Amino acid sequence: MEFSSKLLENAVYEMSQLPGIGKRTALRLVLHLLRQHPDQTNKLSLALKQMRTEIKHCTSCHNISDVELCELCANASRNERLICVVEDIRDVMAIESTSQFKGLYHVLGGKISPIDGIGPSELNIDSLVAKVLNGKVDELIFALSSTMEGDTTNFYIFRKIESANITVSTIARGISVGDELEYTDEVTLGRSILHRIPFVQSLKG
Repeated sequence: MEFSSKLLENAVYEMSQLPGIGKRTALRLVLHLLRQHPDQTNKLSLALKQMRTEIKHCTSCHNISDVELCELCANASRNERLICVVEDIRDVMAIESTSQFKGLYHVLGGKISPIDGIGPSELNIDSLVAKVLNGKVDELIFALSSTMEGDTTNFYIFRKIESANITVSTIARGISVGDELEYTDEVTLGRSILHRIPFVQSLKG
């Protein structure tokens, strides 16, 4: 792909680094921005800059937030003793869209995956274990995707907290094995939360 402008080429290259964006799509997006009023492009660049420099992670659940304690954790109507363990913010958004869960979340920031060099120490596991062992949790719901990495992460956490006298459950397997949570439809995901099963039962399956 030949460019008559180095500035255009640089913009297309940077845009193509986004997931799912190839060079041709990147070029189309960049040319679209070029045709817009400068104010529109400035608003986009400012929004991206603010997101990158000002966004925070909740000190309690590790969800993305604008303030130290996210809106969900600060909401007094949520059941703070019911914790749903998820991989990332996309899963929080997916579960929230079902309107079936009224507890809080704990965002791990990924799954244990030795092949990718991700071990327990790279995830927000220690703070979750501390919550449980300090008696702040009545029930823990595992809502990781039903993949080998998700199951491995569930089991690792379970072994860390099995001495605690709490209920440990996992979302029902209405979600196909190997599926990522964020791509599951709201009805299926909502039902899987409502009809969760004891985690030890899932180990026997």
